[in-house]
Amino acid sequence: METSITDLIVQLIAGAAGGTAAGTALKDLSMGKPVDAISGAIGGGIVGQILAAVLGGAAGGDVGGMDVASVVKDIVGGGVGGAVVMAIIGALRNAMMKR
Repeated sequence: METSITDLIVQLIAGAAGGTAAGTALKDLSMGKPVDAISGAIGGGIVGQILAAVLGGAAGGDVGGMDVASVVKDIVGGGVGGAVVMAIIGALRNAMMKR
């Protein structure tokens, strides 16, 4: 069960995009574009690695040395993970600010 650096980079980029998109959609949870992107990238990397460990290598079409199903899994997992982690961090920040 080997995760390449390419998989991690895809997960981080997708997480940053997911965090930024979630911050745009959820204005009350947004912490600003840079922080949304950073928290999204962290979430994308973490959730992407968890998905890679749970689902393992996906059987799909191998194109130019890259498995297409694995790349799609990295993009979806990273994007969703980034959005969720950004929303959680934003909600926690809002709860702490109210005190």
